[in-house]
Amino acid sequence: MARQIFAYIVYKDGVADDSALELIVAAQKIDSEASVTAVVTGSGSDLDKICNEMAASYKEVIKIDNDALAYPNAEVVRKALVNIIPRGSILLMCHDTFGMDLGAGLSIKMDAAFVADCVEFEGMDGDNIKISRQEYSGMASTHVLCDASAGAVVTVRPGVNQMDESKAAGGQVVDKSSEAGDLSTKRCFVEVVEAEAGDVDITKSEVLVSVGRGIEDEDNIEIAQDLAKAMGADVSCSRPIVDAKWMEKSRQVGTSGQTVKPKVYMALGISGSFQHLGGIKGAPFIVAINKNAKAPILQVADVGIIADVLDFIPELTDAING
Repeated sequence: MARQIFAYIVYKDGVADDSALELIVAAQKIDSEASVTAVVTGSGSDLDKICNEMAASYKEVIKIDNDALAYPNAEVVRKALVNIIPRGSILLMCHDTFGMDLGAGLSIKMDAAFVADCVEFEGMDGDNIKISRQEYSGMASTHVLCDASAGAVVTVRPGVNQMDESKAAGGQVVDKSSEAGDLSTKRCFVEVVEAEAGDVDITKSEVLVSVGRGIEDEDNIEIAQDLAKAMGADVSCSRPIVDAKWMEKSRQVGTSGQTVKPKVYMALGISGSFQHLGGIKGAPFIVAINKNAKAPILQVADVGIIADVLDFIPELTDAING
């Protein structure tokens, strides 16, 4: 029997996250015959806009409109979803900071199984979802049989599935706002504090050369800058580089840094944690150079090169410069 699968959609400033279309693909990997329904919460015109957009990709979109949902507060969303999602269903959501806040507690409220940061699905085995995860920063892969007989809440790593951009569903929007129940909470939204802008706005860059731990030393960033100059690119970085104070925070790509949508993303010595990959949107052409053949970044890269970046970068720069 085909499963009923729901996908929780996140958006910001009237723009749906890329994961909205990635979750369709993840659901189809779990059960190709499943009925997949999008769930969108919020308030106002942005909510209506996103619901209508999702109806092009999902056959059904559940809309939950409430002033308490105007800002994505996981405590509020949990209360709404518990009243809307039928028991025994599978609920997928993006594995980002909000998904981590929302998912685990929601699974408890729904008496459902919970699996976080899933990178691959291999269908169903009876009531079990066959899932692959990564442990120890991608050094080991684990294969999980998730018992979904009583339902499951699953967070999916962003960027590991292609986006379904067919937009051929012709779905309908179903307003279930009246069924959300009491959405009063103990915590409330106060304000958004925007990060200070740097000398380069990497969110607007079409080509990024990004450095990670593999660069080894602050002085070696210069060779990445030389490569970026040859490519007509800007230089960005992963969090360890900012933590070491080798580059400014405005250059950091990731869930705790900047969200970027370049056409080409070159990752130099970056392992590819979900926090880093969560900051890369728009399905760019990813080139990853890493001497660790098991680095997670190589699983999502269009081109993966097993090499020491300190040896490879100068040779590539020389080849580009002719």
